[in-house]
Amino acid sequence: MSPKAQIPSHRKPRSSKMNTALRAGMTGGVMGTIALTAAAAPAQAADKNAPAETVEMPTLSTADTTTLAAESLRESAQQYSLQQAQDHAATEAKKQAKENKQKAEAEAKRKAEAKRKAAAAREAAQQAKERASRSTDRASLSTKATAPQGGNVATLLSFLRAQVGKSYVLGATGPSAYDCSGLTQAAFKQIGVNLPRTSQPQSTAGTPVSLSNLQPGDILYWGSAGNAYHVAVYVGGGKFIGAQNSSTGIVERPLSYDQPTGAVRVL
Repeated sequence: MSPKAQIPSHRKPRSSKMNTALRAGMTGGVMGTIALTAAAAPAQAADKNAPAETVEMPTLSTADTTTLAAESLRESAQQYSLQQAQDHAATEAKKQAKENKQKAEAEAKRKAEAKRKAAAAREAAQQAKERASRSTDRASLSTKATAPQGGNVATLLSFLRAQVGKSYVLGATGPSAYDCSGLTQAAFKQIGVNLPRTSQPQSTAGTPVSLSNLQPGDILYWGSAGNAYHVAVYVGGGKFIGAQNSSTGIVERPLSYDQPTGAVRVL
C-alpha cells in the first residue's frame, strides 16, 4: 500500500469536549495544542483503531491578546472610578447634612437667646416705668394727703363707725351709700385730709407701713401699691372698717376676714 493509502479519506467530527478546549484556548490566549490534546485523549481511547488525525488549531495573535487584556483593564478601571465617585458623593452628602444640622441648631440657639434678651429688656423697662410712675404718684399725692394741725384720729374713727351698715354702691361717695374708696375719702375729709378719689392712688397716698406695725387710721389696700383694687381703714384691735361689696355693704371685720396686701400711713 502506498503512503497515500494510509491517510484516511475523511475526518472524524470533533467531539464537544474538543470544541470546549478550543474555545478556552482562544479566550485565555493559551497554546491550543495542549488543550486539544487533553480533550482528544478520551475520544481516542474509546476508538483505539481510529487513525490519527490532524486538527487545525486556531491561534490568537499577540495583538488580539493585548486588545482583550486592555478592554478588561478598561472595564475594571471604569467600575473602580464609578465606585470611587459614588463613595465620594455619599461622603460629601453626609458631611453637608451634618453642616446643615449644625447651622440650623446654631441659628435656633441664636434666635432663642435674642428672644430671651428682648423679653428681659422689655421686663426691665416695664419695671423701671412702674417704679417711676409710683414714685411720681407718691410725690404728688403725699402733698395732698397731709393732715392739718390738730388732726383727730378719734374723729376719723367715729365717722367710720357711724357708716357701718350703710349700702355699698359702686361710684358712690355718700352720705347714704359708698364704694370702698368713696368711704375712705369721705372719712379723711372729716379731719381735713384730701385723699384721691380711687383706690389706686390712695394706696400710695402716705408712707408705707408693715401690717405688723399698724396704727388706727392707717389705710389698708388689697392688690399692689399704685394698683390696688380695694381699700379700707384700720380702726385698731386687729379690725378694719370698709365698704366691702353690694352684698355686705359697709362692715367692721377682723383682718383675718380678708387679709390686706399692704398699708400706708397718712396721719
